[in-house]
Amino acid sequence: MQAKYISYQETNAFSAVVLDYISGNDQLKAFYRYSPSFEGFAQAIANRNFKADRDLLVETLQRQYASIKTPAAVIKNIGLLNDKKTFTITTGHQLNIFTGPLYFIYKIVTAINLAADLKAEFPEYNFVPVYWMATEDHDFEEINHVKVEDKMLTWNKQAAGATGRLGTADIEDTLIAYKGYLGISENGLCLSDRVDHAYTGHEKLSDATRDLVNALFGKYGLVCIDADDHRLKQEFAEIIYKDITEQQSFKLISESNAALEALGHKPQVNPREINFFYMTDKLRERIVEEDGRYNVMNTDISFDQHTLKTEITNFPERFSPNVVMRPVYQEVILPNLAYIGGGAELTYWLQLKNNFDHYQIDFPVLLLRNSALVIDKPSETRMEILGISHKNLFSKTETLKNEWVKAHVNLQLSLDDEERAIRAVFDQIKLNAYKIDKSLSQSADAAKTKALKLIASLEKKMLRAEKRKHKTSLAQIENLKEKLFPTGVLQERVLNIAPMFVLYGDDFIESLISSFKPLDHQFTVLFA
Repeated sequence: MQAKYISYQETNAFSAVVLDYISGNDQLKAFYRYSPSFEGFAQAIANRNFKADRDLLVETLQRQYASIKTPAAVIKNIGLLNDKKTFTITTGHQLNIFTGPLYFIYKIVTAINLAADLKAEFPEYNFVPVYWMATEDHDFEEINHVKVEDKMLTWNKQAAGATGRLGTADIEDTLIAYKGYLGISENGLCLSDRVDHAYTGHEKLSDATRDLVNALFGKYGLVCIDADDHRLKQEFAEIIYKDITEQQSFKLISESNAALEALGHKPQVNPREINFFYMTDKLRERIVEEDGRYNVMNTDISFDQHTLKTEITNFPERFSPNVVMRPVYQEVILPNLAYIGGGAELTYWLQLKNNFDHYQIDFPVLLLRNSALVIDKPSETRMEILGISHKNLFSKTETLKNEWVKAHVNLQLSLDDEERAIRAVFDQIKLNAYKIDKSLSQSADAAKTKALKLIASLEKKMLRAEKRKHKTSLAQIENLKEKLFPTGVLQERVLNIAPMFVLYGDDFIESLISSFKPLDHQFTVLFA
């Protein structure tokens, strides 16, 4: 695949706060510690003070990988985590079935490439790409479906509690439908075998997801971690208790939110007084304080401070962080340097720095994941015929139509010259009227405005009339946009890897590895 690049600004698809961050806007510098650059990483390496148990981390990962065939690159990277000169480069995501939208794939490739780039820049250190599996998330409706081209496949089940603990025995019908789409081509059968092995070979969704991700990315050394673990949570237990009883996160993040809003940016998440859930196999419910007691909503479970302390000490795995405390947990148990996320994630991480400072946990480098648009051969051919470049492809459909008509007709469809002439005539009329009676100048302005509106209306009518003569080409523009921007949004937010893998196999991921440049901060357009 051939890669071309454009700025994120040119895509018109990213928020102001994200664009300000990647451009280094001074107003946002209070909300992060290091710039997303080699200089920023040099500072992060020098300052990283990792206090957790590396042996425990390695033992946990080895246990989690015991049930799958582990590539040599993954085994090596897990072992390297025992070395104090080894750091992780982390991205995280929900356990979407069959990997979910393409941007999940793009997150992981960004982490892999950034780890490689840092190794080349700082050869005396090691950098391990990590996928943090959001196994404690409970929003099943967000992960139980996948779109393959125009068909939505849904895993229907009664789900409760953390998604990572869900059984996969009843996913068979959805799995059969997904494999049916993949077909019997060599590439289709390859992905079909991997998906089948993952979802029929394991009882829990967390293990199935690790297996599939390992099959796609294991050869690049990607390590998957499931932090829903008793011993890992023990390292976080002190902060769990403090945050529930002192509620500092609520105060600090609320202050950061107000500061962001003062700059004109909308916060992505809002903290609660208590930012933890109580979790068992079939339960994940918020903890709320009422009259000095800590109650688990929709249950009879309740604690005072003493019994809360005992419960956290004995069963830390029962306390699940929400979206604002999960990042703190991540940085406690991983020797992490960077977190890679999408625009929404980047925004809420910017809200968290004061909270990290309060708990004296190192704040990582924040990096916007790579984004991409894949253009297949038929679409590329259509673009060439229509004269649409990879840059103006991001314009609105109506804009592209108007530009095409203006570029492909011999008639003069713009009345700019006539508009200038009318302005000049009326300006002279206004001057003459003013000499007669000053009040007449307003009447002259009103007449000019009316005439200009008539000219603008006539120009639109001329353009519409010309469009009717070119229905076929304009329909092709519509079809092209709908194919490359399904439902009007970036392709990566809708499509699954399935159609890409059927067409290109493992070469698709290889092309992403070859093309993504994490620290260049540019949008990638791939021509297949």
